[in-house]
Amino acid sequence: MATVATSFFDSVKMIAAEKGIPEEDVFKAVEEALVKAAEKYFQAQDFYGNFQTQMDRETGEFHVYALKQVIGEVEEPDLEISLAEAKELDPNAEEGDTLWLPQDTSQLGRIAAQAAKQVLVQKVREAERERIFTEFADRMGEVVVAEVKRFEKSAIILEIDRVEAMLRRSEALRGDRFDKGQRIRVVIVSVDKSAKDPQVQVSRTDPRLLIKLFENEVPEIHDGTVVIRSCVREAGDRAKVAVHSLDPDVDPVGACVGLKGSRVQAIIRELKNEKIDIVRYDEEISRFIANALNPAKAIRVQITDLENRRVEVVVDDEQLSVAIGKRGQNVRLAAKLTGWNIDVRSELEKRREAEVAMGNMLPEPAEASAEAEVPAGSTLREELGAIDGLDDNMLAVLGQAGFQDAKSLYTVTVEQLMTLEGMTQDLAFRLFDAVHERFGG
Repeated sequence: MATVATSFFDSVKMIAAEKGIPEEDVFKAVEEALVKAAEKYFQAQDFYGNFQTQMDRETGEFHVYALKQVIGEVEEPDLEISLAEAKELDPNAEEGDTLWLPQDTSQLGRIAAQAAKQVLVQKVREAERERIFTEFADRMGEVVVAEVKRFEKSAIILEIDRVEAMLRRSEALRGDRFDKGQRIRVVIVSVDKSAKDPQVQVSRTDPRLLIKLFENEVPEIHDGTVVIRSCVREAGDRAKVAVHSLDPDVDPVGACVGLKGSRVQAIIRELKNEKIDIVRYDEEISRFIANALNPAKAIRVQITDLENRRVEVVVDDEQLSVAIGKRGQNVRLAAKLTGWNIDVRSELEKRREAEVAMGNMLPEPAEASAEAEVPAGSTLREELGAIDGLDDNMLAVLGQAGFQDAKSLYTVTVEQLMTLEGMTQDLAFRLFDAVHERFGG
């Protein structure tokens, strides 16, 4: 008989209670560890038996037994015992029984304590991970206040209710600058039971953070009078929120903006001056799309492809750059907010199209020749001027891809341009810069 060190045995009970681990689970795990320790100890003495251990739940004393099967003719002495020998130990022994034979454990005390310690550490770790998972699995999407604990290369480690959480740099806002001990608002986005890093992952770029901030700042949203129907963000830069009032006497946009902008300004400060467009949701899709393009004013909205959810929006000439937005951001966010593909056109473009259409309906002049044909890409060349590398062949490639004018290139990225045949990186960047310079983006 041996004893796991009393002080350590007491600490096992104490830690198990603190961490909410059932004591019996720890005892069973320690017994399993003691079996392995016993096997290792006795095998060093050329005894390859089948061992079992039992630990006293009150004193910490443990016993090691070698299990041997009672058999008529012994072939493996480590695992078998003759019936005659068994009768000497237990008069009631019968062939086929298994005898538990006590082993000398006087040399096993230190080994047992070490094995018990390893098991305890493992059990505490497992229980802690299970507790964190159970606690946070139902809190995903919740906005919490977290304290900044330390900084790592690719993440900021926070603390939420005494649990570490990870805010990856990619999930922080561009203007976020934190100090150790600072308290910040984040949204819980996931919890991973198997992660080596902190299990709880949080974000400041997730749209749910913006929604929860509105719920906190706007009583009408909190009590359900005003409903957020959709929310999209390009975090740290710009966001659009579609709101709807269930009470005809409550203006949803005004409720969210607050007196002199007080409510929305509080949210903007929290999000490091992220611009927020609050738009009125409308069941009539044309009106909703027109609202979504705020601050631009739409003259008319026409559905051009219902199956593919595509619409054409016409705006005043001077409103075109506003509707499209810097680097196409306004129309891109409006499309995400409404779920429709939006093609913005100016009135001038529509007039030109109408004139071309009318011209095509007139009889072709008898003296017309091939030289009178409009070369591919001529509109693009007229709008952007001479660009090094933009020759007739490249204009033809752009035209075949659907890029006939500068506006059609406005929401295209350099990476997308690079997929065109013959396009070089330098030319893609020159086109990108020229288009955005033309539209003030």
